[in-house]
Amino acid sequence: MAENNKNIEFKYLIDSASDVPKFRQLVESVNNAISEKKLSIGDHLPSVNQVCKEYNLSRDTVFKAYSLLKEQGVIESVPNKGYFIAKEIRRVFLFLDTFKAYKEVLYDSFFKNLPKNVIADVHFHHYKPDVFKKQIEESIGKYAKYVVMPFDDASMEDALGLIPPEKLLLIDWNIFSSEDNNVLYQDFGRPLFEEFEKALHLMKKYNHFQFVYPEYTNHPYESVTYFIKFCKKHHIRYDVLKNSDLFDIKKGVAYISVSDRILGRFLEQTREKNLEPGEDVGFVSYNETPMKKFIYKGITVLSTNFAEMGMKAAEFVANDEPMRLCIPTTLRIRESL
Repeated sequence: MAENNKNIEFKYLIDSASDVPKFRQLVESVNNAISEKKLSIGDHLPSVNQVCKEYNLSRDTVFKAYSLLKEQGVIESVPNKGYFIAKEIRRVFLFLDTFKAYKEVLYDSFFKNLPKNVIADVHFHHYKPDVFKKQIEESIGKYAKYVVMPFDDASMEDALGLIPPEKLLLIDWNIFSSEDNNVLYQDFGRPLFEEFEKALHLMKKYNHFQFVYPEYTNHPYESVTYFIKFCKKHHIRYDVLKNSDLFDIKKGVAYISVSDRILGRFLEQTREKNLEPGEDVGFVSYNETPMKKFIYKGITVLSTNFAEMGMKAAEFVANDEPMRLCIPTTLRIRESL
């Protein structure tokens, strides 16, 4: 393994005021330097004694950091020569809104398709602007790539602007993006209209169509807009329910909802009122999950392919190529309609 002089330029970043343990900060410094190509395979790290002296750290702290890096396969030691970079690790910042069942599909697919030399740190913002901004600010400079799920808030644009465009991939919702941004998204509007037209014969079974858009949802309202366009074009009686407390199913009505809580209440009420899904009442649920094909006799879903979205996000991380891609949304018809 060849030595070189890059270690002369390499400096550990140690913040004495940070809550992060010093050994963790040493590990992060090495991983970040590799991600930013400041360290490469074969580069020589400072000795334990050198780090102790220069940064006023204990031998236990430095040895613990180097031992952890060895366990991860990032470095290896050679007798009488010290420690060397053995593997180029890239760190990725994965920033999701919440961890729901359909997001788990995306999450699993993303991690399964990552290259072996990539470590992804997962964070959640829960639609809170302050949390979003703080997490982004604290992540800058630490990651090779950023995979971020944004939401509709004015502060998004400034926070996202902190990330170099070539390192950023916006996923799920094409919002606050420019031509310079990489985007991997679903269309929340037109596919609803187009997929419902393919199933018009099923929609016509019912004398009324209700979109349940509960007050607690963060789902883009664009879906409601195209739902209304569809109903008006085909002269279907419709309404939009925004107060979930008023959800009360009736025979002859079909429902679409962006919330699985509403799906649960729908199934409860069908049992209480002795109504048969797919015959007396209909239901379309947004976002496929592994269980919806098995719930009752099967729940009809309008959904993008979250497994493909996760796979494509991993592809962006692995390659240094731009990405602008819309993952199709389809209607998967089952017994509930």
